[in-house]
Amino acid sequence: MRLFGWLTRRGGPPADRRLREWRRAWAEAVAAPDAERIRRLRADLDAFGLAPDDVEIEREMLDALHDAAALATAVRESGLPVVQTGHRVVGLECCHYTAPASMPDEPGQPGGRLLLTSGRAIFVGGANRMATAWHAVGDARHVDRDVVLIRTDREQLYRFRCNSFSDALRGALIARELVAARRRTRPGL
Repeated sequence: MRLFGWLTRRGGPPADRRLREWRRAWAEAVAAPDAERIRRLRADLDAFGLAPDDVEIEREMLDALHDAAALATAVRESGLPVVQTGHRVVGLECCHYTAPASMPDEPGQPGGRLLLTSGRAIFVGGANRMATAWHAVGDARHVDRDVVLIRTDREQLYRFRCNSFSDALRGALIARELVAARRRTRPGL
């Protein structure tokens, strides 16, 4: 029965009300991560006294929040990271992010790689390849382990499932920066 509980817990919201409220506080902290909020979230989680297996995902979420806070600080201080990649789809563009991902909304849920460059979001995987320019992206968000790019026309969105919360938070943060940079360089926006 314990195994079945683990399976159902992974697919939906936590059964424990305290964990649901903790996740809500975590989601609020994602908007403006800082060391104090992370410390409070960690202390709250520890205070629940739950078994390590019961808070494994929440621990991963805390680590991701810490990574996102560090990245946000680095971006403010020195700009977007530059990732060296020899991937030919990047061409001459500067790559700022790369991570394994899948597209769960596509048939066959292709797995591959998500690359965020100075000019485009690119997904390369299996027979699928997707690229969209930043001027066509109106918003970038994260939902759990997903990076979601919403087109400016609101007619389509692209969802990329990352392997970790950290990859998703970092990818969404970089995508938001790239969308904002594109808006600043376009007159009239």
